[in-house]
Amino acid sequence: MQLDEVPAGPRQENARWTLLAVACVAVAFLGAWFLQSAIPRHIVLASGLRDGTYHQYAQRYKEILAREGVTVEERMTGGADENERLLRNPKSGVDVAFVHGGVVRPDDRGSLVMLAALYYEPLWIFYRDSVVREQFDELRYKRIAVGSADSGVRAFMEPLLAANGITRFNTDLVPLVNLEALRALQAGQVDAAFLVGPVQFPAVWQALHDPDLKLMSLARAEAYPRRVPYITKLTLPPGTIDLEQHIPQQEVKLIGTKAMLVSRDDLSPPIINLLLEAARELHGKQSYFERDDEFPNTTAVDLPVSTDADRHHRFGPSVLHRYLPFTIAAYLERLIMLLVPVLFVIVPLTNVLPRLFRWRIRSRIYRWYGELALLERDVRSRTGPLPIEQWLVDLGRIEQAATRIRAPLSYASEAYTLREHIGLVRQTVMARAQGVAAHADVEAVDAATGSVRNDLQARAAPTPQAPSGLKMPS
Repeated sequence: MQLDEVPAGPRQENARWTLLAVACVAVAFLGAWFLQSAIPRHIVLASGLRDGTYHQYAQRYKEILAREGVTVEERMTGGADENERLLRNPKSGVDVAFVHGGVVRPDDRGSLVMLAALYYEPLWIFYRDSVVREQFDELRYKRIAVGSADSGVRAFMEPLLAANGITRFNTDLVPLVNLEALRALQAGQVDAAFLVGPVQFPAVWQALHDPDLKLMSLARAEAYPRRVPYITKLTLPPGTIDLEQHIPQQEVKLIGTKAMLVSRDDLSPPIINLLLEAARELHGKQSYFERDDEFPNTTAVDLPVSTDADRHHRFGPSVLHRYLPFTIAAYLERLIMLLVPVLFVIVPLTNVLPRLFRWRIRSRIYRWYGELALLERDVRSRTGPLPIEQWLVDLGRIEQAATRIRAPLSYASEAYTLREHIGLVRQTVMARAQGVAAHADVEAVDAATGSVRNDLQARAAPTPQAPSGLKMPS
């Protein structure tokens, strides 16, 4: 039997690896279902006061997400400043909140991220005076409604007032907000009121239509965005609010910031996608200050932007979310996410691993075939004195190593074949040894025969004659 050919092992391993691939696909389906079930079906949205814009928008978000099977629980608060504090506390239960620029201090950002900027929130400064005011500092020494401690108005205004030299030591800063601040201004209890919010904000809308109140146009509106990054200059052209009543009568220069949808950075990406689609539906149209499709956007205000939100803004919803219900689309997305590594990694491995496994097992056997083949070649071709003893020692060593080989049952035949080949080589060695012994016997016989022949020849030789006159010894 030739040692160059070794019988191939069975191929049951292929079936085993195929079953492994099928099992991995099944695990992917179950894993996708598990991940899909982990998507929250209930979130808490912190809004604001009942008479505020945040509350109105919270109701709309609640309706839109309910269509996709997600319940939005609104938590009414004192305003953007309280919303920010609730978000920074993971134990508060709040998942998402309305906040505007200037509320979150740089040192308090923590894990907060912006999902989207929603719309402009101008700063409206209404006052009662016969004199036209154009500067912040003209309100020094007066009574000003600057919002409550929890409202975003107070947080937004404090650095601006301080920059203009207005402090609680030289000015009466009254903690009134929204309609309360407007009513106090209309009643003469305060000299000015600061309101932050869109035109549709009830307090702003009523103040704009009150002929007894003046709206301050800031002469230095260009300066504030250069000093404070989250501030934007806004312009309200004449007649924008009401053409018939000429509101406003002349161009008004305002400053403002942007309302944001804010969460912690661990909010579920599918929920982020739902919130952004709702934001697109609610805030994507043209308004008094916003261009069509200007909002929602992910241009940073004063918080880092969520990576998932930015991806959704740039590429939009996936094809699955465009044509399938939220639950089914979310499941299929997770299934694809898990199946891709299975298809491109595990399935090819099911073809490679059996071969690698087969090579690993056979290498334990084949390494001795090389040494055995060299020994057989030496046994067959050696001339002259034969190292029979050394051959037998080498065969014993190879055979002992073969008996220690551990291989699965499917490869046992190859191990047995190695032992058979060892036996064949041993037979060849023994045959060579017997041949040497027979040749030695022949040579010994020949040597003995030659000695006898020589003796006989010597005895058969004639007796030499003695010279004349001499007698041979008797």
